[in-house]
Amino acid sequence: MALAPLKIGKYIIEKPIVQGGMGVGISWDQLAGNVSKEGGLGIVSAVGTGYYNNKAFSHKLVADRPLDVQNFYSKDGLKAIHDNARKICGDKPLGVNILYAINDYGRVVRDACEIGFDIIITGAGLPTNMPEFTEGYPDVALVPIVSSPKALKIINKRWQKRYNRLPDAVILEGPKSGGHQGFTYEQCAMEENQLENLVAPVVEEAKVWGDIPVIAAGGIWDKNDIDQMIALGASGVQMGTRFIGTKECDAHANFKKVLLDAKEEDIILMKSPVGYPARGVRTNLTSLVETRTGPDIKCISNCVAPCNRGVEAKEVGFCIADRLSDAYEGNTELGLFFSGTNGYRLTELLSVKELMVKLTEGE
Repeated sequence: MALAPLKIGKYIIEKPIVQGGMGVGISWDQLAGNVSKEGGLGIVSAVGTGYYNNKAFSHKLVADRPLDVQNFYSKDGLKAIHDNARKICGDKPLGVNILYAINDYGRVVRDACEIGFDIIITGAGLPTNMPEFTEGYPDVALVPIVSSPKALKIINKRWQKRYNRLPDAVILEGPKSGGHQGFTYEQCAMEENQLENLVAPVVEEAKVWGDIPVIAAGGIWDKNDIDQMIALGASGVQMGTRFIGTKECDAHANFKKVLLDAKEEDIILMKSPVGYPARGVRTNLTSLVETRTGPDIKCISNCVAPCNRGVEAKEVGFCIADRLSDAYEGNTELGLFFSGTNGYRLTELLSVKELMVKLTEGE
């Protein structure tokens, strides 16, 4: 079946495919710019922008890492990524993913508005005060990520009461996605929490508030999956892991190889300093963490609030900022490689253009 365009606020996404925001540095200018150019919605990750262009926009380094929040979430770095993505996609819609759990969330949202992103996506917590930071930018579309109808109801009630507005769309993320989950370990395995069982109730909740478009995410792989989600009532889909298997993906060649070499049993749920279970590839790092022989935890970048300046990192055995940035730089010994459950299905690298054709027309 032909896919209808996706409307998010004032923006029309020609092909209803949102590329998931993947950080540190997995979805930056090259991937996001090319996805938007090909008619999807490219999403830049705002995480770790101080690492962009060999840390050119981190104004202070310690141990060759961006020092503290203002350098790890570098506004100059985010602007450079945005501007370079725009050189690829022109004035087509371009989004940014900003995790709610980060330190300086409000400042980074304001930065994104000032820089010129069209759409802001936020997950890793319920962004009940998100509109507060976008005042003065009525054209910027706001898209929270939820994992249940209840979460959507809470956000809608708060936004309507406090800010007299509602989300322009909502992303419903099931427990097969890469990175952080909106569920406990036990909940990730429950039948009622699987994406195909969540779409209808979340779509029903969205209708109560005026037909907010629902974008399904987590474990979506091909045109059949997209068709299934749209048949269930979704207006579009978000896909992250599949886009790692593109030539334009900003990830290091070693990162792509880790996924290309991964087997199904290598993709596991693990603890994270962010306070949510996270899904990634079993590697040398996960072995070190299990035996408590991992690298020192120094909290140079102070990246996420729940970590409490390294307290949670020491509890789980690794610093997430350092290990994700190591993966971005291709360090297979100490890098943390996030992946959705389907990461093992990556067998080759395609161009974004080729992948978008497969996703919209079928394999």
